[in-house]
Amino acid sequence: MRKASCFLSLLSLAVFSTPPLTAQSKKMEATDLPEHPFQVDYPSGRQLSLRLRSGDVRVVGKADNQISVRLEARDSERAREVKVFFERFDNSAELRVSGGPRNDLRIIVEVPKNTGLFVRMPAGQLEISDITGDKDVQLHAGELILHVGNPADYSRVDASITSGGLEAPPFHEDHGGLFRSFQKTGNGKYRLHAHVGAGDLTLR
Repeated sequence: MRKASCFLSLLSLAVFSTPPLTAQSKKMEATDLPEHPFQVDYPSGRQLSLRLRSGDVRVVGKADNQISVRLEARDSERAREVKVFFERFDNSAELRVSGGPRNDLRIIVEVPKNTGLFVRMPAGQLEISDITGDKDVQLHAGELILHVGNPADYSRVDASITSGGLEAPPFHEDHGGLFRSFQKTGNGKYRLHAHVGAGDLTLR
């Protein structure tokens, strides 16, 4: 009995001293997108980080609760080299797109309409539309077109370029040259940050 009692005490100590397990992430990889577009379920209202290769990219909000990546390519064989890596956490996820030909390729990323976006892309043309939520978007060089929706939805807006043109008709801003920027505050609930290093930034 004494040995049993001692064993139970040690077992109890081991159970309560064990650190809590961290949530398991979900990882997925995909290639051959021309034949098999990437698709995964993802709840609306979550945060999503996009790490995108240079090129021609469209990010579009959709009514369903899914993330998808599809291609429009002239050379479907070369387009098979495009790779998608997806990792999901408790309340957020990261999607990375890499590889593939430099020209004659458009990448379309579809996400739930109500998604908080964090987007980084080296160079090219990036257009984001039909997204309701926070937006933190940076493009090193090229053209960024960001459809903002209702300007009253935002509590804070800051947009900037290092060199190029900055147009934001919904916020009554139009600038060109070096180191141009503007900031706005409001009563909405979303935050918008947009930056282009060299090129053009348009908020529509």
